[in-house]
Amino acid sequence: MSRITDAFKGGKAFIPFITAGDPDTDTTAKVIRAAAENGADIIEIGIPFSDPTAEGPVIQGANLRALSGGMTTDRAFELVRELRRDVNTPFVFMTYANVVFSYGTDRFMERCAETGVDGIILPDVPFEEREEFALPATQHGVDFIPLIAPTSDDRIAMIAREAKGFIYIVSSLGVTGVRSEITTDIGAIVDTIRQNTDIPCAVGFGISEPSQAAKMAALSDGAIVGSAIIRIIEKYGKDSPAYVGEYVKTMKQAVGAGRK
Repeated sequence: MSRITDAFKGGKAFIPFITAGDPDTDTTAKVIRAAAENGADIIEIGIPFSDPTAEGPVIQGANLRALSGGMTTDRAFELVRELRRDVNTPFVFMTYANVVFSYGTDRFMERCAETGVDGIILPDVPFEEREEFALPATQHGVDFIPLIAPTSDDRIAMIAREAKGFIYIVSSLGVTGVRSEITTDIGAIVDTIRQNTDIPCAVGFGISEPSQAAKMAALSDGAIVGSAIIRIIEKYGKDSPAYVGEYVKTMKQAVGAGRK
């Protein structure tokens, strides 16, 4: 069983997303440490990409700031290596197929294993085309984490049966971003997943408030938040680690309150 799967054993998981290099590498490291110290169960680290098709304007802005500051794939790996000196929380890279492919897929997965990255999410890789990335990931002990969207329909069972680590349930159609209401029937998606696998599932896209996190965690195994955290980093810059830490603590408490 992977370290990611183990992270769900203590109850409902809270999973923050942080873009590597936004606003700079030192601040990212401090933000990630603050998130881990305040209860984050898994931390998603975004490797910035110039054309992040799944992202809304908030995370797009973080990508541009990180790239402008000189963040690269190699520097993202070195960031993880440095963090692994004192942070044991599971790390998941979230990026795009072109980033991995241009780096060299096998080399990328090998470096994930070497530096301490536990899993990878590639939102632009369809389930039917995953093997090019999933096989090398598995060979190096890296969980290739699938996404299930409201439009997955009869593919949900198939995706669930092949899942590793955890399943990322996309709460809403469209790109990432804060939403005032989530109307997708998450319960029905989770029921189908449960019928086909014991792998945990967490809900992301649109969650920003503690009440939303509690609701999604009650229906699934955890909640994922990105844009709301990126907004904090954008607002406070180098001073953001303390604010992110407080936010993570609040959201972790809310996720626990949503426990079934």
